[in-house]
Amino acid sequence: VQLQASGGGLVQAGGSLRLSCVVSGFTLDGYAINWFRQAPGKEREGVGCISSNIFDSARRYYLDSGKGRFTIVRDNAKNTVFLQMDNLKPEDTAVYYCATGLLLPCSDFPERLELYNYWGQGTLVTVSS
Repeated sequence: VQLQASGGGLVQAGGSLRLSCVVSGFTLDGYAINWFRQAPGKEREGVGCISSNIFDSARRYYLDSGKGRFTIVRDNAKNTVFLQMDNLKPEDTAVYYCATGLLLPCSDFPERLELYNYWGQGTLVTVSS
């Protein structure tokens, strides 16, 4: 099982980025895929999740600040989950990670990082004011 995150970079406030998480070693739509982020000096926090197709690919967004701005999309043909981030703010600056615990639904407890066995390497997003 491998996950590879990419797509980060430097963007001005109000701009957009689309992060990609390419997965291998398992059937993409068979399990939930999560996005997390970790800002400097802060704990890693859940951003959002897309569940397996068994749960109708339901999405959950864990950050109040991200609701309406962040969208998670899955492309099974590309083995990729995307995190589309719009209207970015300086406080969105962080390293973003994708991860999976090979669970089916999205967890009610994204802070339980021990549930996620497999992590991508992280991609840095920097939002300038």
